[in-house]
Amino acid sequence: MSDYETALDTAEKMLGFRLERFLGASEGEPPNAADFKRIATEHAFGDAWPRTEIIDTRTRALVSVAIAASLGILEPLRGQLRIALNNGVTPEEIVEAFIQIAVYAGVARAFDSYAIAAEVFAERTHRGRDADKR
Repeated sequence: MSDYETALDTAEKMLGFRLERFLGASEGEPPNAADFKRIATEHAFGDAWPRTEIIDTRTRALVSVAIAASLGILEPLRGQLRIALNNGVTPEEIVEAFIQIAVYAGVARAFDSYAIAAEVFAERTHRGRDADKR
């Protein structure tokens, strides 16, 4: 298995879905865009996330939520929230992180980012209800 395939498998375990749908070529992209996507995926899910000897995945996930929220990168934040929740971080802990983000990165940034968190919380609640109906 290639490093890229291993990274994609790791991402799937953490996110709960395959990343390929986000990694395909879009109209107008130059040929080297595929290289960028492969390298970024391998670096994140092949190099950084598996480093659990000192910081476990759960802690790394909460740190990643705080970083994405503080930077205001909302779509990546959505993925980081999913990873955090899939790896044992509770919604209450995420709210506490947003309290810290409000203090150190700004209230407006925290509110914008928290809106994404609220959507992810609702998505998980709806998914749980749908599973209960089966």
